[in-house]
Amino acid sequence: MSIKIGQKLPDSTLYKIGGNGPETIKFSSLFTNRKLAIFAMPGAFTPTCSRGHLPSIIETAERFSSKGIDEILCISVNDPHVVSAWGDITGATAAGITMLGDPLSEFTKAVGMEFDAPGVGFLARSKRYAMLVEDGFVKIFLPETARSTCDISGGKALLDLL
Repeated sequence: MSIKIGQKLPDSTLYKIGGNGPETIKFSSLFTNRKLAIFAMPGAFTPTCSRGHLPSIIETAERFSSKGIDEILCISVNDPHVVSAWGDITGATAAGITMLGDPLSEFTKAVGMEFDAPGVGFLARSKRYAMLVEDGFVKIFLPETARSTCDISGGKALLDLL
Protein backbone atom coordinates (compact mmCIF):
# COMPACT_ATOMS: atom_id res chain seq x y z
CA MET A 1 0.00 0.00 0.00
CA SER A 2 1.39 3.42 -0.94
CA ILE A 3 1.91 6.33 1.38
CA LYS A 4 -1.02 8.69 1.81
CA ILE A 5 -1.60 12.37 2.47
CA GLY A 6 -1.13 13.10 6.17
CA GLN A 7 1.36 10.29 6.78
CA LYS A 8 4.94 10.86 7.88
CA LEU A 9 7.66 9.77 5.48
CA PRO A 10 9.80 6.87 6.64
CA ASP A 11 13.42 7.58 7.48
CA SER A 12 15.44 5.77 4.85
CA THR A 13 18.97 5.92 3.54
CA LEU A 14 19.50 7.66 0.21
CA TYR A 15 22.74 8.37 -1.65
CA LYS A 16 24.31 11.29 -3.45
CA ILE A 17 27.68 12.29 -4.78
CA GLY A 18 29.44 14.82 -2.59
CA GLY A 19 32.84 16.49 -2.78
CA ASN A 20 34.62 13.28 -1.76
CA GLY A 21 32.47 10.76 -3.64
CA PRO A 22 29.37 8.83 -2.59
CA GLU A 23 27.63 9.93 0.60
CA THR A 24 24.79 8.34 2.52
CA ILE A 25 21.99 10.60 3.68
CA LYS A 26 19.40 9.86 6.32
CA PHE A 27 16.22 11.11 4.70
CA SER A 28 14.98 12.63 7.96
CA SER A 29 17.90 15.09 7.85
CA LEU A 30 16.43 16.52 4.64
CA PHE A 31 12.80 16.84 5.66
CA THR A 32 12.92 17.90 9.33
CA ASN A 33 11.53 21.44 9.70
CA ARG A 34 11.54 21.91 5.94
CA LYS A 35 9.19 22.08 2.97
CA LEU A 36 10.21 19.80 0.10
CA ALA A 37 9.04 19.15 -3.44
CA ILE A 38 9.86 15.50 -4.13
CA PHE A 39 9.77 13.88 -7.54
CA ALA A 40 10.41 10.15 -7.97
CA MET A 41 11.13 8.36 -11.22
CA PRO A 42 11.75 4.81 -12.43
CA GLY A 43 15.24 5.41 -13.74
CA ALA A 44 17.88 7.85 -14.81
CA PHE A 45 18.32 8.20 -18.57
CA THR A 46 15.06 6.36 -19.32
CA PRO A 47 12.98 7.99 -22.09
CA THR A 48 10.00 9.43 -20.18
CA CYS A 49 12.14 10.46 -17.22
CA SER A 50 14.74 12.21 -19.38
CA ARG A 51 12.52 13.69 -22.08
CA GLY A 52 9.47 14.65 -20.03
CA HIS A 53 9.54 14.36 -16.26
CA LEU A 54 12.94 15.80 -15.33
CA PRO A 55 12.68 18.63 -17.91
CA SER A 56 9.29 19.60 -16.43
CA ILE A 57 10.95 20.03 -13.04
CA ILE A 58 13.93 21.92 -14.44
CA GLU A 59 11.58 24.34 -16.25
CA THR A 60 9.66 25.11 -13.05
CA ALA A 61 12.51 24.90 -10.50
CA GLU A 62 12.94 28.65 -9.95
CA ARG A 63 9.24 29.10 -9.15
CA PHE A 64 9.23 26.53 -6.34
CA SER A 65 11.30 28.71 -3.98
CA SER A 66 8.82 31.59 -4.41
CA LYS A 67 6.16 29.15 -3.14
CA GLY A 68 8.14 28.48 0.05
CA ILE A 69 9.83 25.26 -1.03
CA ASP A 70 13.21 24.81 0.68
CA GLU A 71 14.51 22.14 -1.69
CA ILE A 72 13.54 20.10 -4.75
CA LEU A 73 14.53 16.45 -4.59
CA CYS A 74 14.65 14.03 -7.49
CA ILE A 75 14.81 10.39 -6.37
CA SER A 76 15.60 7.59 -8.78
CA VAL A 77 16.29 3.91 -8.19
CA ASN A 78 19.87 4.13 -9.42
CA ASP A 79 23.29 4.35 -7.84
CA PRO A 80 24.52 7.84 -6.87
CA HIS A 81 27.09 8.01 -9.69
CA VAL A 82 24.42 7.48 -12.35
CA VAL A 83 21.99 9.92 -10.72
CA SER A 84 24.73 12.55 -10.39
CA ALA A 85 25.76 12.18 -14.05
CA TRP A 86 22.12 12.40 -15.09
CA GLY A 87 21.71 15.63 -13.10
CA ASP A 88 24.83 17.11 -14.69
CA ILE A 89 23.99 16.11 -18.26
CA THR A 90 20.37 17.31 -18.12
CA GLY A 91 21.06 20.56 -16.26
CA ALA A 92 19.01 19.47 -13.23
CA THR A 93 21.93 19.97 -10.84
CA ALA A 94 22.63 23.43 -12.27
CA ALA A 95 18.92 24.25 -11.78
CA GLY A 96 19.33 23.52 -8.06
CA ILE A 97 17.61 20.13 -7.99
CA THR A 98 19.10 17.68 -5.51
CA MET A 99 19.63 14.35 -7.26
CA LEU A 100 19.36 11.34 -4.94
CA GLY A 101 19.83 7.65 -5.58
CA ASP A 102 17.77 4.93 -3.95
CA PRO A 103 19.80 1.99 -5.33
CA LEU A 104 18.38 -0.57 -2.89
CA SER A 105 14.82 0.74 -3.34
CA GLU A 106 14.73 1.22 0.44
CA PHE A 107 12.76 4.46 0.37
CA THR A 108 10.70 3.40 -2.62
CA LYS A 109 9.56 0.19 -0.90
CA ALA A 110 8.95 2.01 2.40
CA VAL A 111 6.46 4.35 0.70
CA GLY A 112 4.85 1.49 -1.25
CA MET A 113 5.73 2.79 -4.70
CA GLU A 114 7.88 -0.07 -6.07
CA PHE A 115 7.14 -2.06 -9.21
CA ASP A 116 8.79 -4.66 -11.40
CA ALA A 117 8.75 -4.80 -15.20
CA PRO A 118 11.21 -7.60 -16.02
CA GLY A 119 10.39 -7.44 -19.73
CA VAL A 120 12.18 -4.08 -19.94
CA GLY A 121 14.80 -4.83 -17.29
CA PHE A 122 13.14 -2.91 -14.44
CA LEU A 123 13.35 -4.65 -11.08
CA ALA A 124 12.48 -2.95 -7.78
CA ARG A 125 11.92 0.38 -9.55
CA SER A 126 9.93 3.38 -8.40
CA LYS A 127 6.56 4.31 -9.75
CA ARG A 128 6.44 7.90 -10.96
CA TYR A 129 5.08 10.48 -8.51
CA ALA A 130 5.44 13.93 -7.02
CA MET A 131 4.73 15.09 -3.50
CA LEU A 132 4.87 18.09 -1.24
CA VAL A 133 6.26 17.28 2.18
CA GLU A 134 6.24 19.61 5.19
CA ASP A 135 8.30 18.63 8.24
CA GLY A 136 8.21 15.02 7.04
CA PHE A 137 4.45 14.82 6.50
CA VAL A 138 2.91 14.32 3.06
CA LYS A 139 0.67 17.29 2.19
CA ILE A 140 0.19 16.62 -1.54
CA PHE A 141 0.68 13.27 -3.27
CA LEU A 142 0.48 12.95 -7.05
CA PRO A 143 1.06 9.37 -8.23
CA GLU A 144 1.09 8.89 -11.98
CA THR A 145 -1.68 6.57 -13.16
CA ALA A 146 -0.45 5.68 -16.66
CA ARG A 147 2.86 4.32 -17.80
CA SER A 148 5.27 6.49 -19.73
CA THR A 149 3.53 9.75 -18.82
CA CYS A 150 4.26 12.54 -16.37
CA ASP A 151 1.10 14.62 -16.66
CA ILE A 152 -0.02 14.16 -13.04
CA SER A 153 3.45 14.16 -11.48
CA GLY A 154 5.25 16.82 -13.52
CA GLY A 155 6.77 20.03 -12.22
CA LYS A 156 3.89 22.25 -13.33
CA ALA A 157 1.27 19.90 -11.86
CA LEU A 158 2.77 20.14 -8.38
CA LEU A 159 3.57 23.84 -8.69
CA ASP A 160 -0.05 24.61 -9.64
CA LEU A 161 -1.25 23.07 -6.34
CA LEU A 162 1.05 25.14 -4.12
